[in-house]
Amino acid sequence: MSRVFILRRPVPKKCYEEYAYILDYLPFGYPYYFSTSRTPLRRGPVAQAIGEDYFMLLELEPYKGIQLSLRERVYVGKSISDKIRVRRVVRRLTYDELTATAKAELPAVLEIIVSAKEDYFVEFFNKAEPLTKKMHELELLRGIGKKTLWRILEERKRKPFESFKDLQTRTRIPDPKKIIIERIIEELRGGQKYYLFVVPLAQYG
Repeated sequence: MSRVFILRRPVPKKCYEEYAYILDYLPFGYPYYFSTSRTPLRRGPVAQAIGEDYFMLLELEPYKGIQLSLRERVYVGKSISDKIRVRRVVRRLTYDELTATAKAELPAVLEIIVSAKEDYFVEFFNKAEPLTKKMHELELLRGIGKKTLWRILEERKRKPFESFKDLQTRTRIPDPKKIIIERIIEELRGGQKYYLFVVPLAQYG
């Protein structure tokens, strides 16, 4: 099945994250039973994280003597002088390669990211377009059917949405932030035909 990548912002040809949030920190590396062909046993500390811009799942190697905390925001970009806590990004991860702790932390960390980027996600509701004659981008969000879709389109035509609260009040969507987080997790799991927010691993592996 072909994948359609429709992230609503410029994506550089060589895409990477500048900052990421820690989902799990393993001071002694992965346990022996966690090793797979893609997840080899690593000596020394390792962390799993998610990027705040493109939602890339990352394996990180911290500097010696550095202990990372869950939900900590760390620099993972290209500037050597700014790499204070994380030595390097080892590789990208799939959702299935996340530890149980990382999967459990993911919704809470995504809430932090989505809250911080509220303007971007509200703008998505203002700018989302039809995918086909019968399917709209907004319908990829769980709980948005035809009636809610038309309500959103009519309301944004009258006046662009300004916040999650404004969106919730005018469209009666119970929790816009929650349905965005659910969609991001679906895309992280993979196998989607359309990607709204996550840069697929196949796109920038």
